[in-house]
Amino acid sequence: MIALMVLSFLVFLVIGVPVAFALGLAAFTALGLTGAYPLVVIVKEMFSGLDSFPLLAVPFFIFAAEIMSAGAISMSLLRFARQFVGHLRGGLGYANVISQTLFAGISGSALADAAGPGAMMTRMMEKGGYDRAYAGALTISSAVVGPIIPPSITMIIYALQDQNVSVGSLFMAGILPGLLISAAMATVNFVISRRRNYVSDMRRPEPGVMLRNSLHAVPSLMLIVLIVGGIRSGITTPTEASVMAVFYALLVSVVIYRSMGLREIWGAARRAAIMSVSVLLILASARAFAWVLIIEGVPQDLADYVIALELSPIAFLLAVNLLLLVFGMFMDPLPGVMILVPILAPIAHALGIAPDHFAIVVIVNLTFGLLTPPVGGLIFVIAASTGQRPGALIRELPPFFLAAIGVLLVLTFVPFFSTWLPGIGGYGH
Repeated sequence: MIALMVLSFLVFLVIGVPVAFALGLAAFTALGLTGAYPLVVIVKEMFSGLDSFPLLAVPFFIFAAEIMSAGAISMSLLRFARQFVGHLRGGLGYANVISQTLFAGISGSALADAAGPGAMMTRMMEKGGYDRAYAGALTISSAVVGPIIPPSITMIIYALQDQNVSVGSLFMAGILPGLLISAAMATVNFVISRRRNYVSDMRRPEPGVMLRNSLHAVPSLMLIVLIVGGIRSGITTPTEASVMAVFYALLVSVVIYRSMGLREIWGAARRAAIMSVSVLLILASARAFAWVLIIEGVPQDLADYVIALELSPIAFLLAVNLLLLVFGMFMDPLPGVMILVPILAPIAHALGIAPDHFAIVVIVNLTFGLLTPPVGGLIFVIAASTGQRPGALIRELPPFFLAAIGVLLVLTFVPFFSTWLPGIGGYGH
């Protein structure tokens, strides 16, 4: 039955069936042809997969990201980031990286960051004399921090699959890895900007202008403090923080910046609803697919097999890295987490790997799949939003992908980056 399900899933993908439908249809095919379980079980599991209070955070964080992109919050953060580095060689590239890092602390979604503020920054770099494809590739690579720096929709889903971690601990664990990725992308920008002589014609703003820009950005930056600080202090749960993020983003956009009216709010709500439905449909189908794997004992059999091999924790992590890098080329992060974490996490725990460490390795790995073809969601988002060909963007991506692999190896071999902040935050395991 497992072979039939996996084979049918691959066939559905090859013929162009969307991932959400391919997962559900594969589970239906396996159960329907074998008759091992009644088909109604699949429908039940799809609904059960969505019957979770923490999942309410997903549509609210998506809505908050849409409000941020539609209102003046995004422009205030762009000005704030650009004023510190815009005058340097490659300065707009640095501003792109910094702004994507700041947006990651609000939206929790790489695709939302790339489609909104990322596309704006790409066009800004092009006007500043940067190669169009390079600007897009830098935006794609910088946007991967969206699901890694808290808040993170992927981390919320991961915590539902592994009872050894919490959303709060994963949010804390993602901060340093996200900053490492941003630093790596800034380093690539430094090298390429010098090689191609991307000189900025922007002057350093006067101190008074910088102060005004900084004060103007304070309400936007406070949204990051509200989300992370509320969860860390125990005042709010992640779900409650997501609701607060929506109301605070509305307050800032409508009352403080006065950049949104009813029409803009309705547009943001409509886009958030469409994106939320697509995400939740993927999660429901992935839950059905994963249920078949679990009920057939695949996680336990694989765990027994790997433990019998007597692999060291590092050897296991390297094998997982290779598996997930290939898996991420064909699958989005959310279904990847739903399907693979119930299988791999018990093995990692049995080998003594810290739960937060393993979670970050998995999440970072699958997120990097957003910048690798053939699926590469970020590639196609930037191509569509900036009017470029995906092939041109892909040709500029190798230096950024090599930097991403370097960060992944550091995170694999040095658990400190994933476990230090959760430890001092009281989430020790």
